[in-house]
Amino acid sequence: MYRIFLVEDEEHLRGLLAAYLEKEGWQVRSFPDGISARDAIAERPDLWVLDIMLPGVDGFQLIREIKADLPGMPVIFVSARDADIDRVIGLELGSDDYMPKPFLPRELVIRARKLLERVYAGQAAGSAAPVEQPVKLPTIASYAIDEPARSVKDGQGQPLELTAKEFELLLYFYRHLGQVLEREQVLSAVWGADYFGTDRVVDDLVRRLRRKLPELPLETVYGYGYRMVKA
Repeated sequence: MYRIFLVEDEEHLRGLLAAYLEKEGWQVRSFPDGISARDAIAERPDLWVLDIMLPGVDGFQLIREIKADLPGMPVIFVSARDADIDRVIGLELGSDDYMPKPFLPRELVIRARKLLERVYAGQAAGSAAPVEQPVKLPTIASYAIDEPARSVKDGQGQPLELTAKEFELLLYFYRHLGQVLEREQVLSAVWGADYFGTDRVVDDLVRRLRRKLPELPLETVYGYGYRMVKA
């Protein structure tokens, strides 16, 4: 049974979303503010659903602390504020999805299910150790990629800190080495086919990945997308 931690200060919406999530057979724990949610970070659920506008501690600060505790922890952001700004900031901080209010509760359930299936494929629910199907990959350029451990090391063997989305993007490009990939292909593969948003998030994530892995042989195909080549 998956454990979902839901942080939402609107009482009616919090109860409604919790009811929909529980109908899926998931264990849901709700928090009305960021302070109470912060105290539960160490409990490591399978998924966090965070509102951004929260009393005490906002969603941006919460995700920083959640990712500091476990970088691969899946997080879905929800917000009634400016969608483009919050989406980009959330992406920078490591969120896996973003839902602008208002939205249908059923949509949250669908996105949560897709994310949980993708992150915990082949793994028992409740283990709170997000991994994909274990495949050990060789190096690309000077970077060693260990999929089971969801880790990347540089040429000196030093670990590099990547968010869950950055790591998934790196794997996707590597698995399609030499292929030109459209932004829409990347968006669907990394964010899921049911993701609602622009493909600008792909460019933002690529910029972050290049900044952290400057030797990565990733080419921009202008007006189309990206291609990773052999180093």
